[in-house]
Amino acid sequence: MKKNLLAKLGIGRDKPTFIIAEAGICHNGDMGIAMRMIDAAKKAGANAIKFQTYVTEKRVKAGSPIFDILKKCELSPENTKELKTYADSVGIIFFSTPFDVDSVFLLKKLGVQLMKIASFDLVNKQLLKAVASTKIPIIISRGMGNKKEIDEALAICKKAGVKFALLHCVSAYPTPKDGANLRAVHTLLEAYECPIGYSDHTLDITACLHAVAAGATVLEKHFTLDKNMEGPDHKLSADPRELASLVAGVRDVEKMLGTGKIESLDVEKGTRMYRRPSK
Repeated sequence: MKKNLLAKLGIGRDKPTFIIAEAGICHNGDMGIAMRMIDAAKKAGANAIKFQTYVTEKRVKAGSPIFDILKKCELSPENTKELKTYADSVGIIFFSTPFDVDSVFLLKKLGVQLMKIASFDLVNKQLLKAVASTKIPIIISRGMGNKKEIDEALAICKKAGVKFALLHCVSAYPTPKDGANLRAVHTLLEAYECPIGYSDHTLDITACLHAVAAGATVLEKHFTLDKNMEGPDHKLSADPRELASLVAGVRDVEKMLGTGKIESLDVEKGTRMYRRPSK
């Protein structure tokens, strides 16, 4: 029987919520900060920490408003290997979002257990095919994507025989609360059989908790050591205290959701004697 590598990692509709601390570029190109982020994510209770793997010149054109920022935060292959080795030693899953084909195969060589497709690359069939060809499980964000585009992306994964999860996402940075569209989690659960999750860009953790109540079993939240650091993503990211609150809140929501069965519950035992059936 073919192994479900997603389930092996603890990702599935019948699994506890898999919580990803999205380091992204919030390390500001500083390996010391990146390693402290790994420590902090583990301490907060996250299941995984995710970085970005790219060659700036392949990701954006020279002269782009974000070129210099991305170049500063670009991690070399040696940096990426060092971070994975450190995360492994700490006991937290390390994975990354590749933004070009060479980065895909670098991550494969390093032995990552997951890869992520960013919302911006939902329609990048070349990149999707490269990631799918590795057979490494994929988490795909659907920000900006319509049903047809999602179907086409997932068809590539299915053809390659690779396991995948799909995240509802709104590509607005930050996302206003009235723009989170969390009902889409239910829509995706109805439309697809894969694990469904939520990638959050709102300014606090509330949307994440509601997403779990709506059925999300994967959560991704941007993460920073300090919201006041210089850089584009720090303000919309959870700091270590907020990430710990997010993890604790999610575990509480999971307890409150229960089984969904309509039956007399054990917690009701003490009040059953007061029922008033008709004579």
